[in-house]
Amino acid sequence: MGRGKMKCLVVGHVVRDLIRRGSKIEERLGGGAYYSALALSRFCDVEILTSFSQLPKEWVEELRSIGRLEVLPSEETTSYELNYLDSNRRELRLISHASPITELPARKYDAIILNPVANEIPEDIVREALNRAKLVSADLQGFIRSPRPGPVELIRRDCSFLKGLSVLHADIAELPYAKVSPNSVESLLLTDGPNPGKAYLRGSPYRFVPLKVEVGESTGAGDVFLGAFTGFYLECPFIQSLKRAAAFTALFLKHRSVEFELDEVSELARKVTVEALSE
Repeated sequence: MGRGKMKCLVVGHVVRDLIRRGSKIEERLGGGAYYSALALSRFCDVEILTSFSQLPKEWVEELRSIGRLEVLPSEETTSYELNYLDSNRRELRLISHASPITELPARKYDAIILNPVANEIPEDIVREALNRAKLVSADLQGFIRSPRPGPVELIRRDCSFLKGLSVLHADIAELPYAKVSPNSVESLLLTDGPNPGKAYLRGSPYRFVPLKVEVGESTGAGDVFLGAFTGFYLECPFIQSLKRAAAFTALFLKHRSVEFELDEVSELARKVTVEALSE
């Protein structure tokens, strides 16, 4: 799938997701690293650095079809229960937690995405990533989640160690838990499900409106958005990357797949509204 031009690394736990919708239960592969790698694989050759104990053979094969898979040893596999209240609201429960990711491959990359789901990426790995790639993206959620099993709790944390990132994505409701200034990262992307989001480029604010998509669920949307934005941002200006990432995410939600033409993304991106704010 990758173009072979660039080498990119995605770091974080892949997850055994137990998804509940009413009386229906589905078990499947998930985790921010999985969804971000899936999106990023459309732009470059991807490596996935993760840790788990056991996953179904077909899930491991799926990960290997996305890119090179490097698994650190662990006695557990991270697992979440997702109870969907509607297509955009869910309750999360952490069932088990794999080992932390305490080392990066000794290679340089064009881009690195740090996408933890349960505090598995230490601060020194963030600093190391900044020395290994010219573009480093991260998702805030896994840095502010408690790693204790049970209902997911967000913890207040000084996230100044994320200073210097090229891209930081967060749900708009997560930002108050972290001490992060829009000026501390190059691009800050704040999403709010299907509602308008906010983005900052070097501290300057923008408003963007996601495309409306009728979906049964939104699992992975923010992670795909981050992966797609990172891929586009390697070659495109900020606003163009923002529009195309929103269009890419809409197509993912429509198809639950990234097997669509990037030309279709570019065409759809014209319908995405991005406007500079005066604050």
